[in-house]
Amino acid sequence: MAMASPSPPQLRHACSSAPKSRSRDRLPRFPMASSRSTLQLRRRAASSVLSKTSSTSCSPKWYRNISEAYVKTEPPPRTLAEAAMLVATALGRIQGANLEGVLAYYGFPIPMPPVVTTEHHPASLPDGVQFVLKTLPIYAKCIGDGDGFTAYVDTADPTESTNVPQEVREAVNAMLQTPKHRNSQQKNVLQSKLNKAGYRIIYTSKYEILARQYRFRLRGIDAPEMGMQYGKESQNALVNLIAGKSVMVYVYGQDQYDRCVGDIYCDGVFIQEQMLKEGHAWHYKIYDKRKEFAKWEMKARDARRGLWASDNPEKPWDWKRKHNVRNETSDNLDKTWEWRRKSHNARHQNTSIQVTLCT
Repeated sequence: MAMASPSPPQLRHACSSAPKSRSRDRLPRFPMASSRSTLQLRRRAASSVLSKTSSTSCSPKWYRNISEAYVKTEPPPRTLAEAAMLVATALGRIQGANLEGVLAYYGFPIPMPPVVTTEHHPASLPDGVQFVLKTLPIYAKCIGDGDGFTAYVDTADPTESTNVPQEVREAVNAMLQTPKHRNSQQKNVLQSKLNKAGYRIIYTSKYEILARQYRFRLRGIDAPEMGMQYGKESQNALVNLIAGKSVMVYVYGQDQYDRCVGDIYCDGVFIQEQMLKEGHAWHYKIYDKRKEFAKWEMKARDARRGLWASDNPEKPWDWKRKHNVRNETSDNLDKTWEWRRKSHNARHQNTSIQVTLCT
């Protein structure tokens, strides 16, 4: 007998109060609409989600990841917006249309970054966004200048966990099997393998987290190079905005240096907006035509903030040309999915790795 599709969750029932206890085997309360067994709910929910997405194989995995994320979240979500962000974070870098389909099934709003302008509130992910990443807290030393930084993403992300290379899996398994040698030479060798593959283990007070390294470029702005006048001040400005914090990156593509180019949000703040308004960067007009960016730069110019305190500050692209530094372009933005597909094909394994290592 075919089972009816579950009705959308009720907001007050879903988010108004936290359950007294939550286990990994129990579904998050917000997607539940009946008292059927957990197995029936899993199958039924996965089927309903599948009808709203383009994937034919990932829906059960997505549902499982949402359930596990709910178990780990303290405190649990209490509003639709918080629940929507939990779902988006749990599903990580799935395509925008699929994410919207999952959220539509739950009856949740689409989580948006803070709007760049108050004149228009988009009803879906911004055009051109390929995927969204939430980083672990960023180290200050990983912020190279005013428009780029390196950060780590927890491989508990559903797409990251299936793309962990075999050599990384083996290194992590070896670490798990020999915990007493954490400070030994063997541990250093294993950690070196992880580093070469672009991974590292992040140690926290409660967990050891396997994370993947990403390099990010702030979309639409160009900050002074470190060898330029005001380069250090621009770097410090970005450090003050994001160091020690997690950020959301709305990735539009990849540049020729293998950096993810995207819009950065931290604590409800649009980072490019702040960098432009305070005079810490130029609007990169050649590659980004957003009118609000030009407006923010002009306000900083008029107020002589930051680098605009100088009458005629040298432009980064002129400085690079003078010093024979290869100019940064976005020629490869349209090839984002090509490199992701190659990475997936090369790394995909049928078995998954436990990516959060408990002490």
